[in-house]
Amino acid sequence: MVRLSTLVSSLALALTASAAIPATDFDVIVVGGGPAGLSVASGLARVRRSVGLFDSHQYRNDPTREMHDVIGNDGTPPADFRAAARDKISTYPTASFIDNAITSLTPVNHTNSSTTFFRAVDSTGAEYTARKVVLATGLIDTLPSTPGLQEAFGKGVFWCPWCDGYEHRDQPFGILGTIDHIVSSLLEIATLNDDIIAFVNGSYTPEEVSALESSYPDWRAQIEAYNVRIENRTIASITRLQDGGEVQNEAQDQQLDIFQINFTEGDPVIRNALLTNFGTAQRSSLPYDLGLAMKDGKIDTSINPGMRTSLAGVFAVGDANSDGSTNVPHAMFSGKRAAVFGHVELAREDMAAAISKRSLSTRALHKEAERAMGDELERIWERIKAKN
Repeated sequence: MVRLSTLVSSLALALTASAAIPATDFDVIVVGGGPAGLSVASGLARVRRSVGLFDSHQYRNDPTREMHDVIGNDGTPPADFRAAARDKISTYPTASFIDNAITSLTPVNHTNSSTTFFRAVDSTGAEYTARKVVLATGLIDTLPSTPGLQEAFGKGVFWCPWCDGYEHRDQPFGILGTIDHIVSSLLEIATLNDDIIAFVNGSYTPEEVSALESSYPDWRAQIEAYNVRIENRTIASITRLQDGGEVQNEAQDQQLDIFQINFTEGDPVIRNALLTNFGTAQRSSLPYDLGLAMKDGKIDTSINPGMRTSLAGVFAVGDANSDGSTNVPHAMFSGKRAAVFGHVELAREDMAAAISKRSLSTRALHKEAERAMGDELERIWERIKAKN
């Protein structure tokens, strides 16, 4: 952990030049209008930071009927959740919403100081500037081209049992993906379903089994213990026979989807719901355009605390970052954390600029900065966590 005294020492050395703050349109630009980006905007607006949130209206959970495991919002459609959040955040005078995608971000060196700001261009060609940028750009699920899968995704076919599994509990269930994911998927849904077929789509090969055995040497005993059947035939298509959005057991809080899994040979199989195990990709090219360090296809935020990326002034939150969790509560947590760290980082720069304009000895500079700014950011974050 880097202590504030060290940072102030570095700051004192840097103040031989002017520390003027560049004039920008916003303190912070947030790219992405999902739960992560909205949380950033809320956190910044509540401390009167000017924040511009750019929303392309593309969201990973948009196909989902309802959100779940979001306390107080079980059963809320994602669009309703976002609308309510925007309505509230819009009441803060320093928050702005721009319903366009950001197409480019460029770091700009401020000519009158050693600081950097950012120039953003949106999909209409309009330009905006900000001192900090938060990427809440999310992921896309890279689904196979199997006919019917894309249309069913998020509506009875899902990747997160915490989000959608409870509504399909005690129903004939399927795991959809390669065989090396079969045990990890089983561990996630074993308390929800006991009639399970693993549709491994031709991946039951010596190579794939070897990969599975490296992680789960006793995988055969595990799936036998749960009576999981393996179906290795190649899937030709998935046909929806019933829409659980329309046919439900409301008394039991169950959605009654029905799917027919069709194969290139043999009879089809009927299941009520399917858990998928497919990859993801960054929705936006901005992390690559900025040259950010990546980790397993995610924006690496393990290098610096507070959701910072490898590029100073740029933060990454929500599913797009590398901290290993992809859900709405996590997205909001990461957004709040970036808002706190971003606000105090801005305050540090503001204080440095204010102090540099006065005639102070180095010793006095240290004392004034420490008194004005307090302890390091981690202590501030710990205090905020304890109060919320």
